[in-house]
Amino acid sequence: MAEKIIINDVGPRDGLQNQAVILEPQQRVALIHTLIAAGVKHIEVGSFVSPAAVPAMSGTADVIAALPKGDFHFSALIPNLKGYELAKASGIDTVSLVIAASNTMNEKNIRMSNSQVMSFAKDVLGRSHPDELTTLACIATAWECPFEGLIPENTVIDLCAELLAAGAPEVVLADTIGAASPGQVRSLMTKLVSEFGAHRLSCHFHDTRAMGVANVYAAVECGIRKFDSSIGGLGGCPFAPGASGNVATEDVVLMLNQMGFDTGIDLGKLITAADLVAEQTRTNTSANSAKWIKRQIEKGLL
Repeated sequence: MAEKIIINDVGPRDGLQNQAVILEPQQRVALIHTLIAAGVKHIEVGSFVSPAAVPAMSGTADVIAALPKGDFHFSALIPNLKGYELAKASGIDTVSLVIAASNTMNEKNIRMSNSQVMSFAKDVLGRSHPDELTTLACIATAWECPFEGLIPENTVIDLCAELLAAGAPEVVLADTIGAASPGQVRSLMTKLVSEFGAHRLSCHFHDTRAMGVANVYAAVECGIRKFDSSIGGLGGCPFAPGASGNVATEDVVLMLNQMGFDTGIDLGKLITAADLVAEQTRTNTSANSAKWIKRQIEKGLL
């Protein structure tokens, strides 16, 4: 049997948060349903941030209330304790929190210093177990910060150790501005896998320099078996200059399928979701592989 790799589509949150066209909750639910129809079972469905700061995420609780029941893994981002309480009240099973590897990024992103964010993270991790919530921890700017430049590997390793020791079941390493190269990914992930084990780590890459898929490949070679990606390659952090779209789900799934891994995702149906979000957001953004995949569909090969 083929080895499984989990794809967590962050399009309904990370992909939409920086778009000019703001989607209503029912439109976001429709997008989630098309992702589910394609076989995507792990989806980041929204975030509990201030609507004034990120208008695109208004109504996340309404989105969660409309989600189907079943063997799905839905998550929502939380920036602070108020967000945590709102997420808990919504009934979501999994929340994710972000701590940047650089102090400046934390201050720009959520108006906290490194020490304040870590205190918040430990507080949430302590609360989530009795609250029966899963809390994933994401280290943003794990390779490079738009304000402070290259991040020392030891800084990321130490942060990862602290988060795992505080009870995080999984740490996501995020290349927030898409600045990492495959060599840099291999270097850091090799050390992290050796220290903590691949099963406790996942990766989140952006395609700013057209190296998103190559970076996924490098992480796969290090043993990582879970990745964030975004339908249609949409995305970008509003608070990180230069952060363009996430690596496209279609590109990642195509590569992994051709490498012999099992993602459980139907490429033909994934294109339906990509076309829908392009129509919804009125963008021309598409995966690098989209034209090729559509040609295979026309030929009856997918």
